[in-house]
Amino acid sequence: MSTAFGQSTVLGYPRIGTNRELKRAVEAYWAGTVDAGELERTAAGLRAEVWRTLRDARLDAIPSNTFSYYDHVLDTAVAVGAVPDRFARLGLSELDTYFAMARGVDAEPALELTKWFDTNYHYLVPEIGPDTAFVADPAKALREYGEARELGITTRPVLVGPATFLLLAKGDDPFARLDDLVEAYAGILTALADAGVAWVQLDEPAYVADRAPAEIDALRRAYTRLGGTEHRPRIFVATYFGELGEALPALLDTPVEAIGVDLVAGRGNLDRLAAAGPLRGRTIVAGLVDGRNIWRTDLRAAAAAGAAVAGLADHVAVATSCSLLHVPVDLSVETRLDPHLYERLAFARQKVDEVVLLGRAVRDGTGHLPAPPRPAPAAWRHDDVRARLAALGPADRRRGDHADRAARQQERLGLPELPTTTIGSFPQTVELRRARAAHRAGTLDEAGYTRRMRAEVEHVIRLQERLGLDVLVHGEPERNDMVQYFGEQLDGFAATEHGWVQSYGSRCVRPPIIYGDVARKAPMTVAWSTYAQSLTSRPVKGMLTGPVTILAWSFVRADQPLADTADQVALALRDECHDLEAAGIRVIQVDEPALRETLPLRGADQRTYLDWAVAAFRLATSGVADDTQIHTHLCYSEFGEVITAIDALDADVTSIEASRSKMEVLDDLAAVGYRRGVGPGVWDIHSPRVPSHAEVVEALRRAVAAVPARRVWVNPDCGLKTRGYPEVEASLRHLVAAAAEVRGN
Repeated sequence: MSTAFGQSTVLGYPRIGTNRELKRAVEAYWAGTVDAGELERTAAGLRAEVWRTLRDARLDAIPSNTFSYYDHVLDTAVAVGAVPDRFARLGLSELDTYFAMARGVDAEPALELTKWFDTNYHYLVPEIGPDTAFVADPAKALREYGEARELGITTRPVLVGPATFLLLAKGDDPFARLDDLVEAYAGILTALADAGVAWVQLDEPAYVADRAPAEIDALRRAYTRLGGTEHRPRIFVATYFGELGEALPALLDTPVEAIGVDLVAGRGNLDRLAAAGPLRGRTIVAGLVDGRNIWRTDLRAAAAAGAAVAGLADHVAVATSCSLLHVPVDLSVETRLDPHLYERLAFARQKVDEVVLLGRAVRDGTGHLPAPPRPAPAAWRHDDVRARLAALGPADRRRGDHADRAARQQERLGLPELPTTTIGSFPQTVELRRARAAHRAGTLDEAGYTRRMRAEVEHVIRLQERLGLDVLVHGEPERNDMVQYFGEQLDGFAATEHGWVQSYGSRCVRPPIIYGDVARKAPMTVAWSTYAQSLTSRPVKGMLTGPVTILAWSFVRADQPLADTADQVALALRDECHDLEAAGIRVIQVDEPALRETLPLRGADQRTYLDWAVAAFRLATSGVADDTQIHTHLCYSEFGEVITAIDALDADVTSIEASRSKMEVLDDLAAVGYRRGVGPGVWDIHSPRVPSHAEVVEALRRAVAAVPARRVWVNPDCGLKTRGYPEVEASLRHLVAAAAEVRGN
């Protein structure tokens, strides 16, 4: 059994397949059109394809157990026996129990879903209690290791590390169970060693955030115990998304053989390694290639950082800064990108090549490395946008007093107490997707496309009227994605054909690329919103995506501060809000679901981010009159850290995910004296289950117990594009009836 780590590695690789084969297979299984055997055959083929790709690229150290049907945190929960009793007792197969935890079933709601650190990936939150019976279940890791061995490929199994697992978990005091959990991990390590595994990777990204001394000590205790396991593979502790801080000396106090540091998002890690002194007997895995963005690496600068690390440790391996889960699979399939842009990009497959080149450079020198790309073309710059932004003053980011605004809006809108609405999108049916695809391909002309989309808008408006909703939406049938749709209509953006990235489960997104100055060419949403409003006397919301979310869910240029790009996007949205208002739209929603996910992980960096994020939102929304109601929407995050920023957005109404978290966010809002409208989600739309009338009533009663009913709105957690019409109609019927019942009492 070889104990050498190797010269080059990646921390993970996209698992969805080049053409989203996993998405289609999983959804077919959920629909009952394929069985578990067929699903597993597709999955096995995807895993083999990844391993062969990495081997053929001459990567020295290849990871396994990074594949997942839904979420790698959920996979780790299963591997340590953390399956809540409420799912274990359902009597389902192992696979269906797994999907029940992810999606819920009629009898049980799903595990809570939230953002993976400061990314757009979502993970399922483990539930840990005093009765959780941790037990080692290495079956998945062993199976995938064995599959790779049959191909002649030796791999390194990957799991979420025990300390991060507990920090991500939900429970009164998850760390009270640390010793029990670590014993389960020790059992997994022994089973892997028995199978011939030489190295295992345990991910501890939670330790690049601010951590209390007790949490640092828990990390030290965990790896001291695991390092002392008599029969085990060598341990590689991978950290990423930032600087390790005091966790680095804690890990160096333990017997682990390799430590991974992110030198892209955590440039200070190099100084910390130097301060630690000679790292004898250690492998340092240097994250030199950005695993989260799609720009080519400056290989010569990265090689210099690698050489600096090589002077500190006995052995250095080059790696990606984090898993490549966060970038598209392969640039080579993109045939329509501008050549000036294409030459600046690297997707997962190309980043593997960069890692291999850097591994050679650290060992043999930099003579073989290519030069960096040429300077950006002058045409990517918009001097008129820059001049408008330079002329802005504080008044351009400020509206009138909220109490006065609220009175004027109520006079104009005439809404009842507990007004009902939805978040924006309605089901994206197969027929709608086919129509959009035909329009892109040129087989459906503009007039035919407009007729098809207008027919869907009218269907959505009539359905909402029939169900009795108070504030309507047009359903967004014309939109493929809430960010990509705007990116395709703004200068400075480029769209890919195949640049899919997993967001959660089978949900994939195709983030646009912001490569230059952003400018609005023409109104983007006005025609659809005004058509919808012409069909009804009830208010119809204009629907926009906010500047922070557009940045967070795009691949953003790296040659200017994020704040500057955010303001450019905000200026385009400000003009769109003005045009919507001028066209008679009385309610405009500017969604910012990514406000929390982009929050820096270190407290010292958060104020600067929140200042520019709030300023950008207010620039986008402060150009309308006081009687125009501004909504925003936030979803699937831990909101406590950004509550003051939510208040500072100064939106008239904020709708927010709350169903899986049982309205916990309302306590946070009350604590900061939030006095505006709030719509805590009463229906978890990421689960296929239809909430009962009683469940929605209970959620609403919980809401009005925390917030005066005159400020509460009634809405789902998020948009409805991933759901089907039967469940949408049933759920909205319950929502409207529950609002009437609580309103009547």
